Amino acid sequence: MSIAATVAVVGNPNAGKTSLFNALTGARQKVGNYPGVTVERKSARMTLKDGRDIDLVDLPGAYSLTPRSPDEEVTRRVLLGTQEGETRPAAMVCVVDATNLRNHLRFVLELKRLGVPIVLALNMMDLAERDGLKLDLERLSATLGVPIVPTVAVRRRGLDDLMAALPALIDRAEASPPLPPADVRTLQAEARAIAADVILSQGQARRITQSVDRVVLHPVAGPLILATLMFVVFQAVFAWAEAPMTWIEDGIAGLQTLVATSLPEGLLRSLINDGILSGVGSVVVFLPQILILFAFILLLEQSGYMTRAAFLMDRIMARVGLNGRAFIPLLSSFACAIPGIMAARSIDNPRDRLTTIMIAPLMTCSARLPVYAVIIAAFIPNKAVLGPVGLQGLVLFVLYLAGIVSALVVAWVLRNSLVKGASQTFLLEMPKYQLPVWRDVVIGLYQRAMVFLKRAGTIILISMIVLWVLLTFPAPPEGASGPALDYSIAGTIAHGLHVIFAPIGFNKEIALALVPGMAAREVAVGALGTVYALQGGEAQLVETLRAAWSLPTALAFLAWYVFAPQCLSTLAVVRRETNGWRWTTFMFVYLFVMAYIAAGATYWISRALLG
Repeated sequence: MSIAATVAVVGNPNAGKTSLFNALTGARQKVGNYPGVTVERKSARMTLKDGRDIDLVDLPGAYSLTPRSPDEEVTRRVLLGTQEGETRPAAMVCVVDATNLRNHLRFVLELKRLGVPIVLALNMMDLAERDGLKLDLERLSATLGVPIVPTVAVRRRGLDDLMAALPALIDRAEASPPLPPADVRTLQAEARAIAADVILSQGQARRITQSVDRVVLHPVAGPLILATLMFVVFQAVFAWAEAPMTWIEDGIAGLQTLVATSLPEGLLRSLINDGILSGVGSVVVFLPQILILFAFILLLEQSGYMTRAAFLMDRIMARVGLNGRAFIPLLSSFACAIPGIMAARSIDNPRDRLTTIMIAPLMTCSARLPVYAVIIAAFIPNKAVLGPVGLQGLVLFVLYLAGIVSALVVAWVLRNSLVKGASQTFLLEMPKYQLPVWRDVVIGLYQRAMVFLKRAGTIILISMIVLWVLLTFPAPPEGASGPALDYSIAGTIAHGLHVIFAPIGFNKEIALALVPGMAAREVAVGALGTVYALQGGEAQLVETLRAAWSLPTALAFLAWYVFAPQCLSTLAVVRRETNGWRWTTFMFVYLFVMAYIAAGATYWISRALLG
């Protein structure tokens, strides 16, 4: 059986490389990490028209083969055949932005020196045509000495021609040894000369992008537009998710009724209804809100606006010792701190990278959203303020804003104390504005939903079963008058923790829920659902909390989760990225102290104000 040839997909960031890879592979992708490093590896087995199989590998985006980050180092090693567990590619698909030849061709010239056969995917041709840009593709192909295929990855144009060009590349003789690296300035000058030679004409359509950028990148209007967009997102999270959340709640309640009528009263019925359905169901119900949030993020990314947001944030982040390059990892942390922390590898400056890792957990990850949503729904009235603005969405916006502001404050403190040093300048290539591709948005939302449901079916499910066991055994003794929680193993743990958390207004149920919440943030919601269900609560968790907690306690709980210490998996990634426990321990301690102080201050101030 012949071994499948490896074909690498390479290119600069923002060239459309990932869109091309997604369009070619669809759902066949396998995602993992390269051996020995925490750099994401995407690959897919494909069959060419001549029947041969190839392994298509999406390499991390790179500007040069002189690495400035772990991502670029991996790209270099794979292409040279020195990366552990990887074979040198038989061919390369180099993705180039047709509207930005001057910059992208320099990397092509550098890749040619590796001696690996190349086909050039001249991507975003629709944008070039829209801009009135005309290129002499035959002259470009002859000058570079490589075949060229015009593509529009997001519209799936040119993909068949691209795949048809691969057999001829793979059939070539073995790749020649790489040539010594050339001077970057020499390559850049050559790239500009080639671009000037093959560009036949340029239209005036770019004026539209420039006109829009004059508004969205304005030092005053730009930040206001960004804040308004984020505010609209959080309003939509509550307003649009209400109906589907109700459907999920009704479905879970129907399952509980079915279990109650089908099984006799006992441990099995309690496990299913009080442990699994009440616990896991309390988390799953917030899936619509998470999908709405990520739909907006994906739309902003695909439109090209998110890069402008990074540019806008550079002005603010420069004042705390960082630059806009840290914005992308921090933005990723809104999904989950783990990919955000791993994305910090793209930051060249070690001090900037460490600071970004330390503040990434302060970005409000999607696991916090169920916590925020259940407390806001229980204690914040669903009413309009300031016209159509909803109070619940406003509170959610403030919580997210509090995380961002606190991250900037912590970054300023770190950059002026433990990680002093000059910050690097920020260079950013602005992508073209374009309409989002709904297929890619749907794929992104599907992947996010699967990640969430997988956590619900594994980490959260296991945590809820373990918690149910701890809450159920041992059973209260004969004639016991107190709540069952007091006699269980979990009750003993809760009593010990309550001593620590009582000063900030937390009851025993909250103190107990914080422990499984270390597995995943949203587990705390499921834990509360299980705890109160076993204490006889038959209402939905929102109604149960509204009756059991005071408003100061609820506000303190929200304040705690703005800063709450990270889940165990995030701490493990921090230890790996920082090569030790020193900074991992520092992160846990400073987040715990900030959460404790914020929750305590919120509790006592709100008590004083509310009576």
